[in-house]
Amino acid sequence: MNLNATLFAQFVVFFVLAWFTMKFVWPPLMKALDERAEKIANGLAAADRAKTEMAAAEKRAQAELTSARDEGQKRISDAEKRAAAIIEEAKKTASDEAARIIAAAKSDAEQQVIRARDELRAQVATLAVKGAEQILKREVNAAAHADLLNQLKTEL
Repeated sequence: MNLNATLFAQFVVFFVLAWFTMKFVWPPLMKALDERAEKIANGLAAADRAKTEMAAAEKRAQAELTSARDEGQKRISDAEKRAAAIIEEAKKTASDEAARIIAAAKSDAEQQVIRARDELRAQVATLAVKGAEQILKREVNAAAHADLLNQLKTEL
């Protein structure tokens, strides 16, 4: 066997294998690698977009949370103002009611004083008649002296 012929045959087989690999194996392999690289690039781009969208969503959520917090504080302050107004209204109503009750009590007291004075006048007139009767030792007719007794009542 000749070393040159063996070397030449191996050289030819190597070139045929390289040509076959470059013609039939290499293009699908490169296509698969390119597709994989494109999928990875698309995945990274999608991850970047998702990250950007997530940051925007976080900002929107934070803005909504701040808005809800502000609205809650506003409602609380409105409720406190309304409670203060209700309390003031209740105080005013109570004050008005107290004034009305005091006025009614004063009016009632004045009426009772007037009635007591009238009763006292009647009792004084009766006592005066009895006193005069005892002094005169005779009975004084109340019906006959009604004008005199009424005059006495008005003077008292």
